[in-house]
Amino acid sequence: MRQGQEDPYQRRSAPVYAAADRAGSGSVASPRPVLYDAVLLDRDGTLIEDVPYNGDPEKVRPVPGARAALDRLRAAGLRLAVVTNQSGLARGYFTGEQMRAVHARVEELLGRFDAWLVCPHDDADGCACRKPAPGLVHAAASELGTTASRCVLVGDIGRDVAAALAAGAAGVLVPTPVTRPEEIAAAGWVATDLPAAVAEILRRQEAVQPSTAPTEPVRTALVVRSDSAGDVLVTGPAIRAVAAGAERVVLLCGPRGRAAANLLPGVDEIIEHSLPWIDPAPGPVDPQGIRDLTARLGALGADQAVVFTSFHQSALPLALLLRMAGIERIAAISDDYPGSLLDLRHRVPVGVPEPERALSLAAAAGHRLPVGDEPVLRLRRDAVPPRPADLGDPGYVVLHPGSAASSRACPPEVATRIVGALTDAGHRVLVTGGPDERAVTARVAAAGGTDLGGRTDLAGLAAIVADASAVVVGNTGPAHLAAAAGVPVVSLFAPTVPFGQWGPYRVPAVRLGDAAGPCRDTRAANCPVPGHPCLTGIDPDQVVDALRLLAVSGGGGR
Repeated sequence: MRQGQEDPYQRRSAPVYAAADRAGSGSVASPRPVLYDAVLLDRDGTLIEDVPYNGDPEKVRPVPGARAALDRLRAAGLRLAVVTNQSGLARGYFTGEQMRAVHARVEELLGRFDAWLVCPHDDADGCACRKPAPGLVHAAASELGTTASRCVLVGDIGRDVAAALAAGAAGVLVPTPVTRPEEIAAAGWVATDLPAAVAEILRRQEAVQPSTAPTEPVRTALVVRSDSAGDVLVTGPAIRAVAAGAERVVLLCGPRGRAAANLLPGVDEIIEHSLPWIDPAPGPVDPQGIRDLTARLGALGADQAVVFTSFHQSALPLALLLRMAGIERIAAISDDYPGSLLDLRHRVPVGVPEPERALSLAAAAGHRLPVGDEPVLRLRRDAVPPRPADLGDPGYVVLHPGSAASSRACPPEVATRIVGALTDAGHRVLVTGGPDERAVTARVAAAGGTDLGGRTDLAGLAAIVADASAVVVGNTGPAHLAAAAGVPVVSLFAPTVPFGQWGPYRVPAVRLGDAAGPCRDTRAANCPVPGHPCLTGIDPDQVVDALRLLAVSGGGGR
């Protein structure tokens, strides 16, 4: 398809691949879409001062501001549960009766909780409930009548955040003096204290709800996400929200995101055009190309434009073109002063996940997801082809070592060792990659996997990912394909961008890699540190252990 050429798609009623479709990850319908139904809280160090192996109610001391913070959550209609490891039971340091007396004292001071979930085991017991295992999170969600993806867990150590992530819940770390620096670095969401965590939970919840509806009907809405495939995929929930309130949605994307745009529900037409202020390796500005794009956008007759960008990009150059094209209502996130270029200048705090960041802009523009549509990534089922029959039964592990940004790619020697370890553990491994990655995938797959390098386009890769038991991948498009299918992710995440913004969204995951590496927050496309140390230090056995934590067993089962 030539740059600037339009391609129509009738896709509003298309069925979708979605996390909600996958067994065990169903969602609870809500009269209005929300991020969270429930807040789960660690006990010691989070709600009350940490007294090791405490069986004495008289030693219970709430952390500062705890009662008022919890009452804010209750007033907002959120259900509350405590999820706590209590190995003192297994070690005989206190009895169940003494523990219940402590919990009664906690409720006397902090108010009633809807559920208490306790792991009574020690580490050596190998249970599925002791954090960082996700068992307590799933049990709490079930008891509260919701799912893990609609829960947020607040805790003070890395085990709490890891348990939330492995269950597909959001995790907030509130550090204390016992929290290790590496745990703080690895956490995607950090708050200074419990009241601050609660304030941000409520702010994020409210941010995706429109305060007002559009003052005029939206016949044609132009939505823009000109970036890579992964960027387009994570904008999907926001685009569906706009589609719910508009008769027609036209998506402007770039060549790197076109294949992902083809997979999104809610889009009626696509215009492909590269934007030189967005592309990472742009050519010279083509004045005639810009004039042609402006004319094409003017011919749409759009009532409204919603310009989605990443946190480090500017929407203002395109806003100027949209003004010149005659579009009267333009909404975008902008920290820079927009003058008369924007009708709605929206701001989002640093650290918000990209799907929620985009959803908050759609909400500010008056759009919300329809009833029954969860704020998860989704794909059009009719855009995903059948999986190749020669791949055998579902239940394999997909390893995708490459990335368009080499700084986020798994080093081939590491990926090769991972394939060997997974194969030894009984997993069937498919190694995927694009046409330009065939040499890498062949080398990696030689350790015991099946080489699929260059065999599929993005839609074909989506079909393969959808039938996987897990995906092992860096911060790149296939991680978001996995999230859209509800497939667990072992995230080999280079910290060049924040994990809290770009990690796998609302899907069970385990993060591996050095979160405090020297490349942290550089946004570098090419590794700025010799030897790629943030990922070369990954032990293949960590990947095997991560799959075990995600309940992905060898032999293709879950």
